[in-house]
Amino acid sequence: MIYTLTLNPSVDYIVAVDNMELGGLNRTTSETKFPGGKGINVSRVLKRLDINSKALGFIGGFTGDYIEKYLQSEGIETKFIRVSEDTRINVKLKSNQETEINGSGPCISKDAFLDLINQISHLSQEDLLVLAGSIPSTLPSNTYEEIVKICNENGVRFVVDAEGDLLKKVLSHNPFLIKPNHHELGQLFGTTVSSCEDALTFGKQLVEMGAENVIVSLADKGAVFVNKDVQIISNVPKGEMKSSVGAGDSMVAGFLSAYERTKDVKESFRYSVASGSATAFSIGLCNRDLVEQLLTQVNFQEERE
Repeated sequence: MIYTLTLNPSVDYIVAVDNMELGGLNRTTSETKFPGGKGINVSRVLKRLDINSKALGFIGGFTGDYIEKYLQSEGIETKFIRVSEDTRINVKLKSNQETEINGSGPCISKDAFLDLINQISHLSQEDLLVLAGSIPSTLPSNTYEEIVKICNENGVRFVVDAEGDLLKKVLSHNPFLIKPNHHELGQLFGTTVSSCEDALTFGKQLVEMGAENVIVSLADKGAVFVNKDVQIISNVPKGEMKSSVGAGDSMVAGFLSAYERTKDVKESFRYSVASGSATAFSIGLCNRDLVEQLLTQVNFQEERE
């Protein structure tokens, strides 16, 4: 079973306003809401690609109820831990300029955290855990490290989709997959990554540091895949860019969905690229039909040592 972990999920409330006037009364021209959080996005895309997963994390209040019911309505299993405060609401305002206001999230008690650790401790060698996104301020900063140590002890494969020190500190624990974008990769090494060739160079270093498989996305410049056996540069399909939100999460889900079926990392990377592009070309997350359509446009160039 694939499990996804979102430590600080949200209800994302997206509103559009014509000519936003600060200090005045504004009326929306459109609005929508849906569950937010990187792990939740991975579960939702996996389901659309016919792979089951179970969503873990912390939820509370009426907003937490909304997230749980929404996911269950999509056929996604959940095993969230309840907390006393409401799950946060993130507001995204689209007007003359795009503005985001993100909530801080509920306080996570020590007992709730121990409940999560107990959940993770019951995963087995047959399972895979996706750790995605940031750590709430009320949890220990080494939360990811503590979780992946348990995974290693129990033979659980894990994926990490996080930035900066969160990612760097788990590399020595041998994640099955990591997926930084080129900005995040540059931050890790204190440089600028501007080409697929640059991404390959630093991707190889991430493998040497402990990652089993590495995907680096470079927006319209392409993507790269690196492990100890292969190095691949891929183009990205052509299409109208509508939103980058969830594209990286979709790449993770695309890879895992194909790997569950084929155990072939090259085919899995192809699905990863197509899935990320399909979400970028959509309002909301991708659907299977568009992913399958874009697969034919994904072309590889394998690099030799």
